[in-house]
This record gives sequence, structure tokens and C-alpha cells, in this order.
Amino acid sequence: MTPILSMVARMTACCWPLFLASCAVTQPPASLAPSGPPRFQLLSAEQLTPAQRELANNIRSGPRAAVPGSAANSAALGSPFNVFLRSPELGDHLQKVGSYIRFKSTMGARLNEFAILITARQWNAQYEWHAHHRLALQAGLSPDVAAAVAAGQRPTGMKPDEEIVYNFCQELHTQKQVSDASYKAVLDQFGEQGVMDLIAVNGYYVLVAMVLNVDRTPIPNGGELPLKALK
Repeated sequence: MTPILSMVARMTACCWPLFLASCAVTQPPASLAPSGPPRFQLLSAEQLTPAQRELANNIRSGPRAAVPGSAANSAALGSPFNVFLRSPELGDHLQKVGSYIRFKSTMGARLNEFAILITARQWNAQYEWHAHHRLALQAGLSPDVAAAVAAGQRPTGMKPDEEIVYNFCQELHTQKQVSDASYKAVLDQFGEQGVMDLIAVNGYYVLVAMVLNVDRTPIPNGGELPLKALK
């Protein structure tokens, strides 16, 4: 064997396992249960820095305070706000975006909460689903529609505007883009601002899902996980 071929053979033998490892598909965890306790401890009022205290006051004085059971109403701010406190300036920008999406979006509460549930299912975000499932039903979403999303199935019996939202959100999450037909349906129904608001609710609640999943935020009082692993 020539020196060049010998060198190529040695490099192949050395690098091939690394190449195979880089191509391996990371498997999701077998269980959707948090793998441990919460990572970010709840902070009491006495533990807050001045910047954190200002953020906490901004959250508590906003429209979330009027929502029963909101994480903004607990003695120590619950997640995601508990995690937002770790970067107060960023956290304040985020809570303002979230406040617009929750309470001022042109999509309205029923469709907004529907989009949040779709996002929570995509991210297996247990606490996000727990917190918003009841809000979706209170806003008028059918329990059967929500149950189908939880089961990873396309809901039957959706209202026309719900089907428009479902198609757009599913494509955005699974295909990372939307078809002309789905885009036009949202545009015709809700206008360009509606398109932007629908993109925003999906994007913001992906971030919230990431925060909750990294934190391993538990279901309150040891409650049952609402989302099961999809087959």
C-alpha cells in the first residue's frame, strides 16, 4: 500500500466512528415526566433584587392578576415568571409580549388558547397544557377538540375559524413553514395583523414551553400529567 493510501485508511478508521455518531438521531425520552425536581427555586420577596422586584410588580399589576389561578397571583411568582426573574430586563420585555398576546391579540381568547394548546402538545409542555387547557375551555373551545390535540390527532368538529388556525399552526410547527393555502386562509379571515398575531402566539409559547421544560415546572399539588407520550 502506498503511503498516501495508508494515510487515508488510518484517517478513515479514526474518523468514521465520529461521523456515524454525528449522524445519529437523538431519541426523545421514554417518559414525558420531568426527570427531576424544578431547577429554579421560587424566590420570596425578601430574596429579590431591586430589578427583580420591579419586574415582579409589573407582572402582578398587569391583566394577569385578574385571572384566577394565574402564576402571577401566587405568593412567590410561579414559572415561567419565576425563571424570567433571573434576567429581569429580558423578563420584562417577555412579559410585555406575553401580556399583549394573552389580552390584546386580534385572534381572540378562544383561538389564541387553541394555538397555545397546539404549541404545548408539540413541545410536550405539561405545565403549559395544564395552565391553558382550562382557559381554552372557558373561552369556548370544545373539550373534544382539546382532547384530540392532546392525543396527537386532527380534531373533528372544529369551527371554520378553528380549522384555519389548526392548519396554520400545525404546518408552522411540523413543516417550519406554511402553505399558500393556509396562509391565505388566515389572511382572508384575520388580515395581516392576524397573521402576525398568530405567528406570535406560537413563537412566544414555544419560548414559554422551553422555559417550563428546562425548569421542570411541576403540575401543582402532584397532579397527573395531562399529556401522554404519542405512539
